[in-house]
Amino acid sequence: MVKALFFDIDNTLYSYDKAHTTAMKKLLEFGESEFSLDSGTMCSLLAEAQKNLESRLGTNCAAIHNRLIRFQCFLELLKYPDLTKALKMRNIYWDTFLSVMVPEPGIMDLLSTLYTSHIPMGIGSDQNSHIQYQKLEKLGMLKYFSWIVTSEEAGAEKPSAEFFRLCVQKAGCKPEECVFIGDNLKKDVEGALENGLQGIWYHPEPDNLKTCGYMAIHSYTDFIKNGFNGFTSI
Repeated sequence: MVKALFFDIDNTLYSYDKAHTTAMKKLLEFGESEFSLDSGTMCSLLAEAQKNLESRLGTNCAAIHNRLIRFQCFLELLKYPDLTKALKMRNIYWDTFLSVMVPEPGIMDLLSTLYTSHIPMGIGSDQNSHIQYQKLEKLGMLKYFSWIVTSEEAGAEKPSAEFFRLCVQKAGCKPEECVFIGDNLKKDVEGALENGLQGIWYHPEPDNLKTCGYMAIHSYTDFIKNGFNGFTSI
């Protein structure tokens, strides 16, 4: 029996890729006007800054997602003396990002239906808590969730045991009574399964499927129409 349902956020509740592309375009425009850098050079420096950050911290902590630190490292590579520009870059990126986010088709109806059906729901997401709260609030989804777990709070990224253990602990039920839905096959689905939870892959492109034997949702709208039986084994 399912007693708790967890959702990932990015590319599960909305399209991270689309919002990121728009935010990066705005950021690159700033880089050209402020630092006289073409987009290729700026992207290379940002990638180098991220690589330096990961070599310092590893890849199993939420700080690697922190845009402010990444932009700080970028300015240090440029030997640029004005660190106020790091905050400016952070605000340009996230203000643009948040302004263009759109819920995935059918997800609002699904969340509302699950909520009114008294099915407890939570969030399980890598990233820093503050920005994930902002995303959920901007999308109008925050009210639907009883628990939020981020890798910042868990102290480790998905698919770590620590992360999924905290999800189960907050839900107050057995691992096998929790369902975890996300777009990342390794982190969300395999991570959930390896830690005793049920894992379901949100994959809206069924024409581009790998044969993996996991359960998947291709359309939240169809999932509702099918009475929550819209899983396909792939």
